[in-house]
Amino acid sequence: MSPTTPVSRGRRTVARHGRLTSPGPFSQIMRIVAVALAVVLVAGGGVAAWAVYDGVSSFTADAVDLEGQSPVPPDIGAIEGGVNLFIAGTDECEPEFAQYFGARCTGPDAADNLNDVNMLVHISDNPRRVTVISFPRDLMVPIPSCTNADGKTTSAMSKQQINSAYSYGGLSCVVKTVSELSGQNIPFAAKTTFGGVINITDAIGGVDVCIANGIRDRYTGIDWPAGTRNIQGLEALQFLRTRHGVGDGGDLGRISNQQQYMAKLARKLVSEDVLSNPATLFSLASTALKNVDPSTSLTNPMTLVQIALAVKDVPFDEIVFVQYPTLADPADPNRVVPNKPAADALWAALEANQPIELTGKASQGDGVIVEDGGDGATPTEAPTEAPTTAPTDAANPAPTETPVALPSTIAGQTAAQNTCSNGNLR
Repeated sequence: MSPTTPVSRGRRTVARHGRLTSPGPFSQIMRIVAVALAVVLVAGGGVAAWAVYDGVSSFTADAVDLEGQSPVPPDIGAIEGGVNLFIAGTDECEPEFAQYFGARCTGPDAADNLNDVNMLVHISDNPRRVTVISFPRDLMVPIPSCTNADGKTTSAMSKQQINSAYSYGGLSCVVKTVSELSGQNIPFAAKTTFGGVINITDAIGGVDVCIANGIRDRYTGIDWPAGTRNIQGLEALQFLRTRHGVGDGGDLGRISNQQQYMAKLARKLVSEDVLSNPATLFSLASTALKNVDPSTSLTNPMTLVQIALAVKDVPFDEIVFVQYPTLADPADPNRVVPNKPAADALWAALEANQPIELTGKASQGDGVIVEDGGDGATPTEAPTEAPTTAPTDAANPAPTETPVALPSTIAGQTAAQNTCSNGNLR
């Protein structure tokens, strides 16, 4: 089907374990780079750190301790309930890229750093599955008391925009905010800037994205026709930042557009263009080490290797991107608040360690459409039945393969799906 043709969104997408053939171990190590912008880069960079040892010093120089999180065991396999890793993307006005941000980097707020991209990556216990939860920048939440870089403690706030958390206490404060909102312990975290995204995308020769309807956005300078487009450099930044050019013009549509980018990035990273090219791999690893700032818990190269290997058998259809469920803020139509019943269902599904069934739209803000063919790999199959034999250990029941149907208010897509930007030129 032509990428300009929308299809029905009533179909259910089920993420199941073991349905797609996975590449070899090294390919899978690189695949985690695709799970989320910096995740991939953290994991891929960690594995390659042995070959680019000189870059390790820059990777660890700005590492931060995570306030309020439990100590990390030496082996991630000892973390019960799966592993959580948080990724923040900040819109810092770096001198090299400030010209691309317009008024953002020339006005009174130019010195502020906002966490405009917030993703919690959950890697489940065996069988391994990956779920990436994106939190909208316009989400209004409580922000706890945090300690900033100067050692000063900020006051707790009952309701603030989530993307302001970084300005109160850096990466640690963002993690603490999301941890208290979700009830999840988050032992690992990393941060990259939008400039870092440009460098990372360029290191692999760009990413091919699908545009179902043309995009025109005067705020980011985009005026692109429908079709497949290889984006890198400034265009990668424009694509990831565009809000007015896709869907309903809100941040929820932008999130799903960013998720399309991540899925396409995953495919590029496991393609022959990347995996069979040592120079490209070296460039990717070197760039990742220079453009990702980790938590101190991520500075051990063996921890990075363990995280990468933890997902070595996860097929694309079990890498699931979801949008944290929200409702309109009664106090401000331009902001959203947590949809707590739906969010509770999401956290319960992850705790149950079962496949996730997406029953809602691919985008809460109509930012993408799903191409004909559904998941882009194999047709949807009936859910796998739960095991009929009783577990041997009643205190630790064996996980089942029965999918947990998420509420239809939770939008999402898998890395296996073919989605395209739902641009505003229709």
